[in-house]
Amino acid sequence: MTLKKPISMTNTPPTDPSLPTISSAPADGWMEMEDFDALDDILDGLRTRHDETPQWEFCEGFMAAVICSRRPIPADEYLSVLLAIPAEGETPDEESGSFASPAQRETFLALWDRRWNEVATALDARVDTLEDDDCYHPEVMDVRSAVADMPPAEGAAFKGEDLPAFAQVWALGFMFAVESWPDEWAAPRDKDAAQWLDDALQAVVAMTEDDTGKPEVSPLSEDGAPSTSIARLNAFGDAIWAVYDLRELWKTMGPKVETLRKEAEPGRNDLCPCGSGKKYKKCHGVG
Repeated sequence: MTLKKPISMTNTPPTDPSLPTISSAPADGWMEMEDFDALDDILDGLRTRHDETPQWEFCEGFMAAVICSRRPIPADEYLSVLLAIPAEGETPDEESGSFASPAQRETFLALWDRRWNEVATALDARVDTLEDDDCYHPEVMDVRSAVADMPPAEGAAFKGEDLPAFAQVWALGFMFAVESWPDEWAAPRDKDAAQWLDDALQAVVAMTEDDTGKPEVSPLSEDGAPSTSIARLNAFGDAIWAVYDLRELWKTMGPKVETLRKEAEPGRNDLCPCGSGKKYKKCHGVG
């Protein structure tokens, strides 16, 4: 199943849809569809050993949230949460995920790091429109359109299944990361910042819901079967801008600073806590 990036993220249906042209590429090249297929193949293998292993679209949303997180989260920590992969030095158990080989792990992490760098670079870029060459384009699937375009015999296998809405799995992955580190996503004391956080998160949460509107467009193909409402496409654009807001918010505020609380000192006429039997003022309270 070959799927492309959304043809448009404007607030109106595209009149002249075209895929964005990348103006400049990272040193190791932009991720190609074959790279994402390789990631999905590895995840499929992981799923045979750990059935809760997600698909890439979920990982894509999860990655975006981890990148935006207030505190930089180490790879061992987030891979343990996402894929149940034991951290280095930890002993795996029957519920742990596992790669088939060290070579497979190396391949996965190399592709993961490439995508991480792409997403982080895009979220730090100054863009004026979601069709900007440098904008963040989540790697999402349009399962409903893909199934609708299948030959009847193949599509019949999905009859009655609850197929995810466009970008729904991406949003679920994002919010899974948010919920996995609640302290890093707690509302700041500043009221404006707290409102900014809430508005942005609500825009992503909206994408976790089903698209119950009339299917009007195919967001990933010019000639695909209509699968998505215009309202859903607009909400996806809002969610992407929300991710930019979250990245800026936490980068501006930085990691939480732990408050050091100084223990109350004994009164000058109290016994010194060192156990000398002297009054504090004549022992450790001198000077």
